[in-house]
Amino acid sequence: MSAIRLSLPALGERARDAASLLSLSLRTVAGRRYWIAPLLPLLWIVFQIVRLLVGWRPEDYTPADAQTLLIGFPVVILAVGLGGRVIAGEIERRTLEIAYTVPGGAHQVWLSKLGAAMLLVVSSELLLAIVAYVFCTEFPPVATLYGVLQSATFFLVLSMAMSALFKSEAAGALVTAMCLGGSWVFQQGHTRVSPFFNPLVFTNDDPSNVLAWTVQNRIGIALAILALVLLAFGRAENREKLLGG
Repeated sequence: MSAIRLSLPALGERARDAASLLSLSLRTVAGRRYWIAPLLPLLWIVFQIVRLLVGWRPEDYTPADAQTLLIGFPVVILAVGLGGRVIAGEIERRTLEIAYTVPGGAHQVWLSKLGAAMLLVVSSELLLAIVAYVFCTEFPPVATLYGVLQSATFFLVLSMAMSALFKSEAAGALVTAMCLGGSWVFQQGHTRVSPFFNPLVFTNDDPSNVLAWTVQNRIGIALAILALVLLAFGRAENREKLLGG
């Protein structure tokens, strides 16, 4: 019992430190009013609802639209903007050398900021999902939300990696935007290697084939996300190259 009593203050102190670090990371990646960031994508879905009400869109939204058009696209845009600030943001603010002095390694800074960016992305995704489900169309929540999270996470870490590679938020965002544009225009979830892969669009295919394609896509994109994170952190840990002109 005494050991438990002694550990409680330590746990409380760790919880306060974690909360303080999370708050600081949120402010770093999204500014002082970081709580506004998850709300911005709501403007997109409001626009989509207005399109439907005024007749600019003749047909109703379908469950397949939820993952890509209604929720996925605005959340991915938010993720791209946040991802570029995880590592390259320290370069823009000229605080990179401070990050390398953190006990335990600079990767703790990157992980904290990446976690903060993911928290904002997930919060925005949930808000959009509620609005889309209530006002636009019903959809299978687990499959749809995972699909949105997959595409958002992929482009989040891609933006982080490209910004670290080019040592610039703007350059990283530009390269990521080009990749996003190509993926959106030419794939739109119909290609099995796409981060936007959406099994709901394959309504005329054999369900067993669709399931196999979905499993392959989810595993493949997860491995790609892991590779991009390792690439970004490997680049960021190379102090000489990142600090070099």
